[in-house]
Amino acid sequence: MSSIETIDFSNLALSLVPALLVLLIFAYWSLNVWHSVYALTRMLAQLALVGYALAFIFASQDSGIILLILSIMCTASSWIALSTVTEQRLSLYKYALLAITLGGGLTLALITQGTLHLTPWYAPHYMVPIAGMVFANSMNSVSLAAERLHAELLNKHNYTEARNTAFQAAMIPVINSLFAVGLVSLPGMMTGQILSGISPFIAARYQIMVMAMIFGSSGLSSALYLILVKPSYARLKL
Repeated sequence: MSSIETIDFSNLALSLVPALLVLLIFAYWSLNVWHSVYALTRMLAQLALVGYALAFIFASQDSGIILLILSIMCTASSWIALSTVTEQRLSLYKYALLAITLGGGLTLALITQGTLHLTPWYAPHYMVPIAGMVFANSMNSVSLAAERLHAELLNKHNYTEARNTAFQAAMIPVINSLFAVGLVSLPGMMTGQILSGISPFIAARYQIMVMAMIFGSSGLSSALYLILVKPSYARLKL
């Protein structure tokens, strides 16, 4: 079994060259380059910090810490999801939080306790990265659903039409990824396992689990959000 090569800092810096070229395009075309610079800088800082945080979490083996991490994931992802509807962000936040917690949480519980049978149930090496995938994809789908629902209602479509359009729009990226997997892309988990020497057949099983998990959590969270916000938009009389 082969091991993954450690990337030293000089080689890691080399991987940033394409990103720097994109920043130059932003600047040359007089676009908002500083927003992208901020995003890249924040990404570097967040991933550097999360490395230390995960080392502590994995070593602690404390279920309370894992529950706290899951709560933070739900709270943050729900807030970020509503960045597409900033004017209603505060009033809609509770619906996004409930939708992502239920849709993502139920899917996470099924995968970790039913499919993987984690022992202990909160096994950090599995729970944290899987939860990250679940809540991140739920967040993205809810964000798309929120933006499209708001736009459709502003255009005076009735709620049912707006809801259906929003749900379809929210699921487009996930459905596209289902079509592309194995043909256009080898997703992260499968690629990582293959690079670490795992049999491609075993890696494929894990990737099937991940794709089904993402489709389920994204669809459930989006649908729940669209159902929960109906009374709120009725009061706004858009």
